[in-house]
Amino acid sequence: MFDSVEDTIDLLSKHNYITDVGLGTCLFLSQKLGKAVFLEGEPGVGKTEIAKVLSQILDTPLIRLQCYEGLDINHAVYEWNYPRQLLEIQSRQLHPNGSASITDDIFVEKFLLKRPLLQAIDHSHRSAPVLLIDELDRADEEFESFLLELLSDFQITIPEIGTLRAKHRPIVIITSNRTREIHDALKRRCVYYWIDYPSREKELDILRLKLPGIVEDLAAQVVNFIQWVRQQEIYKPPGVSESLDWAEALGYLNVHTLDTNVINATLGFILKYQDDVNKIQNTVTQQLLEKVLHESG
Repeated sequence: MFDSVEDTIDLLSKHNYITDVGLGTCLFLSQKLGKAVFLEGEPGVGKTEIAKVLSQILDTPLIRLQCYEGLDINHAVYEWNYPRQLLEIQSRQLHPNGSASITDDIFVEKFLLKRPLLQAIDHSHRSAPVLLIDELDRADEEFESFLLELLSDFQITIPEIGTLRAKHRPIVIITSNRTREIHDALKRRCVYYWIDYPSREKELDILRLKLPGIVEDLAAQVVNFIQWVRQQEIYKPPGVSESLDWAEALGYLNVHTLDTNVINATLGFILKYQDDVNKIQNTVTQQLLEKVLHESG
């Protein structure tokens, strides 16, 4: 997939994902070693986007498992298609097949409903798909045990059938917002990387790349204001996705430079909790805006 770290960074950039040497090295080596990538970081810093970009680079399917509390094997790995099995049994009752039992061979692969983890190792893929296991920290700790066999040997064992192995090893991206710790047994099977909030220069490059029509002065002010907001004592600092949404929204308002009224009216694009909005709006907004304008001047 990648020839070098530099090639990795270049290919990601061509698909509108700006990264640094650390993440480029992580992705390059995970591909060479055949290991999953485990990405942690605050929401909105671009963890999920990496999987999407990799599927575009490789021109291969993106299989996504969105984790949530209570996620179990029936929704993540497989379950039996009981209605189809029942119809098969009824058909055999109407058309007996000699001495064969009417329940023979109803627990075979054609009666499986394949969920994301099993889909990822399905033999129908012409090349390795990208498997995104998104926000693993939202799932219960017990769910992690379902992943260990997959991450170790890229296979899944189904009691009624046996072991199903991948023909093409999927490229696995696991993300976590670190709302809880992930077990060491899973981390040992992955290449780990922490994605932090970007620097001012990197975030400005991202805005220019994603929003090519944005006014340069506005882009700089948006990034500077966001960077200052992240330094405040708030519950949920804005991520890059919030920066992009806010900058795009300001463009639709024909805003060329920030002012207090515009910021207060659009704080909902960068802050998602009312307590945070109450802390930032008005007085703090004015203080931060003065710093931003001073930096721009």
